[in-house]
Amino acid sequence: MNSFKGLSHSAWMLAIVMLINRTGTMVLPFLGIYMTKELGFSIEEVGIVLACFGIGAMFGSWIGGWLTDKIGNLWVQAGSLTLATPLFFIAPYFTSVTSLSTLIFIPSMITESFRPANSVSVARYAKPENITRAFSLNRMAVNLGFSLGPAVGGLLATISYDWIFYGNAVASLIAAIVFTVIFYNKKPNTANTSKSEKASEPSNPRKNTNPYLDFPFVFFNVLCCLFAIWFFQLFSTFPLFYQEVHKLTEPQIGLLLGFSGVVIVILEMLLVYIAEKRFTYAETIFWGTLLCAISFLILLIPTGPYILYISIFIFSLSEILALPFMASVVIKRSSIAKQGAYMGLYSLAFSAAHVFSPFLGTQVASKFGFNTLWTLGFVSLILIAFGFYWVIKKMAKS
Repeated sequence: MNSFKGLSHSAWMLAIVMLINRTGTMVLPFLGIYMTKELGFSIEEVGIVLACFGIGAMFGSWIGGWLTDKIGNLWVQAGSLTLATPLFFIAPYFTSVTSLSTLIFIPSMITESFRPANSVSVARYAKPENITRAFSLNRMAVNLGFSLGPAVGGLLATISYDWIFYGNAVASLIAAIVFTVIFYNKKPNTANTSKSEKASEPSNPRKNTNPYLDFPFVFFNVLCCLFAIWFFQLFSTFPLFYQEVHKLTEPQIGLLLGFSGVVIVILEMLLVYIAEKRFTYAETIFWGTLLCAISFLILLIPTGPYILYISIFIFSLSEILALPFMASVVIKRSSIAKQGAYMGLYSLAFSAAHVFSPFLGTQVASKFGFNTLWTLGFVSLILIAFGFYWVIKKMAKS
């Protein structure tokens, strides 16, 4: 297939590691249900714990970006995968709001330090003209794992919720071993990445700019954070909505979330390949964000569970068109010397959303109802779409 053509062996190996790691993604999709059903937390308390996850992710993104520029992306990834393993094993023993909030902060910080390092690694092993497809391959692995993880996690939860933590720990350990074996002493392909500085849009003539002083880029990341606040409802209020309003069981919720991963695995590489050929980054991210808005609007339709599959299908198309191109914008904006810092700020935007997303979602759903939450998301995402279009065009000219 042309959509896979030109991708390096190392890019495929990174995708395999990501597949193994994300197949263990069993905790986050069920964390809200675990806290309400098993531990008896209120929806507001669930929001507090998930916000602590986000705070840890913020610290992890900043630290991961800084360490990537200091010691290299491969060391950061190996350390993140290894250190996360024991923390998931002990998580079931923390059952109060305070203790679980404290515990969840630490593995979140460690696992999120993986994100900027991994993104830099993907860019280092991709040819300049294939950067977006390399990110798409990596995301395809993420979503294939995410389609398997929640499905398995839903079955394990029917036995004991402890097993979803153990499953996450085992997957992280296996990913750490495989990653170390494959990439130990492997040199990054700096020749390819040096060429990427000459790539087309968006460009950055100030190659040594601090990303925090690159104001168009900062605004772009603010929009990424706002987008992610709504996108991450997938992990907080979506499962609660499925259970409380549509009365789905844990296995049914796992299958529904897994369906999103299947859609992305099947369609992402093809759609990204087409979008690369026919549209600019600004246009693709604009339409991807609008599709996310439509997926929220569909949740207002009061019919059977099939409407949830329609919504999550459109939500998945949104993810395909928005996220890989956002990452490409970041790489094209940065130099090799600053890739860790730029990806760190980009990851920080998504990590900050992990703080605000569950807090906003659970508070609005608890006080005003899910329909108000979906309406607010629909309107916000339309405004965010136009913001993306404007700032990416501006970055392409600066």
